[in-house]
Amino acid sequence: MPFNVPILLTWLRIVLIPLTVGVFYLPSGILSPADRNLCAALIFILAALTDWFDGFLARKLDQTSAFGAFLDPVADKLMVTAALLVLVQLGRLNAAIALIIVGREITISALREWMAKIGASKSVAVNSLGKIKTVCQMVAIPMLLLWGTPVIGGVRILPFIDTPLWGEWLIYLAALLTIWSMFYYMKLAWPQIRERSAGQ
Repeated sequence: MPFNVPILLTWLRIVLIPLTVGVFYLPSGILSPADRNLCAALIFILAALTDWFDGFLARKLDQTSAFGAFLDPVADKLMVTAALLVLVQLGRLNAAIALIIVGREITISALREWMAKIGASKSVAVNSLGKIKTVCQMVAIPMLLLWGTPVIGGVRILPFIDTPLWGEWLIYLAALLTIWSMFYYMKLAWPQIRERSAGQ
């Protein structure tokens, strides 16, 4: 297993996943509900930033590897899935939306694995539609985790942004883009699926 800075950041992202969830299970006397929300949002944001930096550094330092290419999307999906499950449990996200997003990730991951096995992985490479969906997701989730105006050192942060409302709209947009991108990838893969099915 290779070990370098980008992979270290990816492992850090995985370590941050239980911390994002764990703050909501701390004893009530340690953190107030608002502080729990803020801590969870900040940890998620830190984890999301490592997602950008590990890819950037891998290219910049020429430290790309097959293991890193495998671990990075796994870490991303674990991070998003964990956050969505917490939001569903907190009553801040409809379970159907979480199911759409998580179900799509499982479906496309399986599709990419199959396409790679038949040597056609480039047909379902990540495109701009998937990237826009990811951005919406990564902005919506911390807003839903915040669930209000955070206060740091007595100062109200983002006082003019209704984080529950914006988070809800962005996660719905992410779900819509999730469905759209899934059908887009399926359309790209369909010739291979039809050919392999006919061959059997």
